[in-house]
Amino acid sequence: MSKSKVLGSTLIIAGTTIGAGMLALPLASAGIGFSTSLTIMAALWALMAYTALIMVELHQHASSDATLHTLAKQILGKKGKYLASFAMLFLFYSLCAAYIAGGGSQFNQRLDQWFDLKLSAASGTVIFTLLVASIVVIGTATVDKVNRVLFTLKLVAMATVLLFLAPNVTQSYLLSMPIQQGLIVAAIPVIFTSFGFHGSIPAIVRYLDGDTPALKKAIVIGSAIPLVIYIFWQLVTLGVVSQSELVDNQGLAALISTLSATVQQNNIANIIGLFADLALLTSFLGVSLGLFEFLGDSINKKKNSRVLTGVVTFTPPMCFALFYPQGFIMALGYAAIALAILAIFLPVVMIHKVRRTEHNAPYQVGGGNLGLMVCTGAGVMIVSAQILITIGILPALG
Repeated sequence: MSKSKVLGSTLIIAGTTIGAGMLALPLASAGIGFSTSLTIMAALWALMAYTALIMVELHQHASSDATLHTLAKQILGKKGKYLASFAMLFLFYSLCAAYIAGGGSQFNQRLDQWFDLKLSAASGTVIFTLLVASIVVIGTATVDKVNRVLFTLKLVAMATVLLFLAPNVTQSYLLSMPIQQGLIVAAIPVIFTSFGFHGSIPAIVRYLDGDTPALKKAIVIGSAIPLVIYIFWQLVTLGVVSQSELVDNQGLAALISTLSATVQQNNIANIIGLFADLALLTSFLGVSLGLFEFLGDSINKKKNSRVLTGVVTFTPPMCFALFYPQGFIMALGYAAIALAILAIFLPVVMIHKVRRTEHNAPYQVGGGNLGLMVCTGAGVMIVSAQILITIGILPALG
């Protein structure tokens, strides 16, 4: 396998993982401190890398162009396929709702800042959704061209923000401990969502022609790159603002404002805002395109079918954002439930069944049944945490 393909696959995994969920990390970690969030991130990275390797093992028993739905149907039957489809839809819609809620708020601020247009929050959200929807409906090629430019700008903005914030880190801020124990569990679903990349695994398997050693390398390194970037991001955000300030200023707009006010540099507020805007926009474009194509296969091919698919794609998450304009963190938490099904429960159930019938697989992930039990326990904890937040037993974040 060529090094170029392995490198490309590694970067695809890293790029898929690093998105707007990165912006939620300081909000989710505000009440638990840097060291606790670091422990949770490392554990969730290990969990997600492990289940991704399980997916590689599963793909040995199918053709290299098999999708998650194909695997689920082949191994678990129609019920498995339906479960995978439902979880995929739930995940896509939850992520789109989060990005519209966060992006709509940011877009409204930009209209006020640049053009002195004081629109209502609802109007800004609708206009933002329509702009992105029009790009997606036009076609994948348009999304690709727009996304390349935006992704490059996002990387430059992220590097600039990290460089500006790093010299202002205060060691005492990084030593903050959890305000209450419930916040530790409440932070897990949001942090978990920021490590999701499993939807891209079938495409990577196809691209690397099912080469197991190359896939292992791409997955481990590709998922580790976001972990390193997230650690630096947590270091410079939790380290430049006191815990009390972060807790008192919840919400994406408040986080950007607080970071900007802390660093006495010209234009740093604009750069931080630009990075947040680009992170939301690139993530929203990628996820909404995936949802659009997913739904497009189910809608009959007829005149204006792309417009109809666009309406079905964007209306439900936009309605959520209109009813819950501060629902960025909330929607990411709900996305964790769907991601747990797709990235933990389905792979574990499928590999357990395959291992009972196939005994000569060239590659098998270590850990045996104990590893599968640990993964299942972690998945149950993630889903339970979000349910407990929803019914009010655990504190809500953001």
